Formats: sequence, structure tokens, C-alpha cells
Amino acid sequence: MKLPALFAIAISLLLLGCTSTAPQSLGPKDAIVYKSESCGCCSSYTEFLDSWGFSTTKVNTDMDALFAKYNIPRELQSCHLTQFQNYFVIGHVPKEVVDKLMAEQPDIDGISLPDMPTGTPGMPGPRPENLTIYSIKGGKSGIYMQIK
Repeated sequence: MKLPALFAIAISLLLLGCTSTAPQSLGPKDAIVYKSESCGCCSSYTEFLDSWGFSTTKVNTDMDALFAKYNIPRELQSCHLTQFQNYFVIGHVPKEVVDKLMAEQPDIDGISLPDMPTGTPGMPGPRPENLTIYSIKGGKSGIYMQIK
């Protein structure tokens, strides 16, 4: 295993043990995908992240415990949580949304595209006409952006 991968795994293990509600800081091109062991679409999302130039590490975990730890409302949960820098990103969030989050660096804990809409990265099929991505801070949510 490469040293950067070991470093990312070590960071992710520390992250799971932290009491803070915000993820720990990662480099600008690092991503950690937390997923259940049986999730296949999460691996597909990881392939998209790699194609976008991220150095991605997958970590199998108890998603219910992780969502509880970060105070993620049930209606905003999905099959995986990805950590980018100081943010979490829940679900199959498109690249333009991740790019906007990283460029703007808003004062939030993370964003969510709940459920698993078709036509989004890692999910085959036609994309819905509208996607709503939600912001989350301290367990409270609002609309981050809509894609038409």
C-alpha cells in the first residue's frame, strides 16, 4: 500500500474517533468515501472522484453511526459520505457542485444530495429534470443549490 493511502486511512480512523461535528482537514485533492461494506454504487462514485483528479480512499463503516455522529437529518442521508477538505458531501453529488463548494468555502459542515437519483455520478439512468442539494450546519439544513 502506498504511503499516501496509509496516511489517508490513518486520518479517517482518527476522524471516526473525534468528537467534533466537522470533518478533519484534508488536502485539496484528497477524498475519503465512507460507505457500508455492501455498497456497490459507492465504488462507482469513487471512480468518478478518481477521474476528477482526487486521490480517493474508501473506508467501510457503520453509516448509521456516522450519520448520527455528524447530526445528519434522516431525510438528507444517502448511501455514502465523502470527506473533502473540511466538508462532508453526502450522496452522488455532481462535480459542478463539489467544485462550487471547494471554491466558495461556505460556513457550513457539508452538503447532501439525498437518496440516489439516477443520472448522477455513479448512478446509471436518465438524470431527473431538477436536483436539489442541501447545506447542513449543526444538524440544520437549507437549500445549497438547485440544478436544472
